[in-house]
Amino acid sequence: MWFKNILLYRFTKPFTQDPEQLSQALSEKAFKPCGSQDLSSFGWVPPLGRHGTEFVHAANGCIMVCAKRQDKVLPAAVVNEALAEKVEEIKVQDSRAVGGKERIELKEEITFNLLPRAFARSSTVFAYIAPKQGLLVVNTASAKRAEELMSYLRETIGSLPVIPVTANNLPQHVMTHWLKEKAAPDNFEIGTECELRSPTDEGSVIRCKNQDLGSDEINAHLQADMHVSKLALEWQGGISCIVDDQLTVKRLSFGDLIQDKLDREDAEDAAQQFDVDFTLMTAEFEGFIQQLLQAFGGEDMSDCQPQ
Repeated sequence: MWFKNILLYRFTKPFTQDPEQLSQALSEKAFKPCGSQDLSSFGWVPPLGRHGTEFVHAANGCIMVCAKRQDKVLPAAVVNEALAEKVEEIKVQDSRAVGGKERIELKEEITFNLLPRAFARSSTVFAYIAPKQGLLVVNTASAKRAEELMSYLRETIGSLPVIPVTANNLPQHVMTHWLKEKAAPDNFEIGTECELRSPTDEGSVIRCKNQDLGSDEINAHLQADMHVSKLALEWQGGISCIVDDQLTVKRLSFGDLIQDKLDREDAEDAAQQFDVDFTLMTAEFEGFIQQLLQAFGGEDMSDCQPQ
């Protein structure tokens, strides 16, 4: 359940649904496996999985939700091979060529016949709503997957007034300044990984890993007008991550400080452990997110109503 990535969205209006109301709404849009002719299916599942039945998990003033997607795996190569065989069969039996329109119809027929035998692949995306902070936090680095979850949540509850979190200062400019000045922001340390990009659309990209980012070599690239598009950061609260120029937080890892807090808790079962993990994670994220945004000059709140 511990998030590996973070995409942040700001509620432009206060979120007012309580956990019971939200759970009821989500249960009416629960996930259903793909039918024999479905290419995909999407819906809500209990965040606790087989250890729970509620469609939300509430703790520490936050509300966790989980969306599940299932896709039929039908490789294009399999369809195209079957199509080629069918076209060849028609050529031999009917002594005629197969036109473009007929090919499309044959491909649709083949897909229809193969779908019931296709394997199904499932994935889940967790997210939580923090009403007091006015944030929606999604555990993915893919804006497309986050948008899919938000679109379905909007369809489920009727409204979801959120926008991507943006900072007052451009992240690429700020991160480039940190490396040039060899100075980390307050409460953070610069790690050993970064990505540098040329300002031109088709410019060069340099990826550095396990490197001293304060070295003369890195500085030479920066002096040549390359900018930082990704940077490893370590937060003093015990979180390490990669931050990119869209404020996406990737490859989160949790250090000894957080593990020590976990070790002090004594959960009796999987459900209690989930509750402990969620409570601690959201508490740590509250401070981490606040200080991360401060490092980029604070959050741009111009499009939001007062919370």
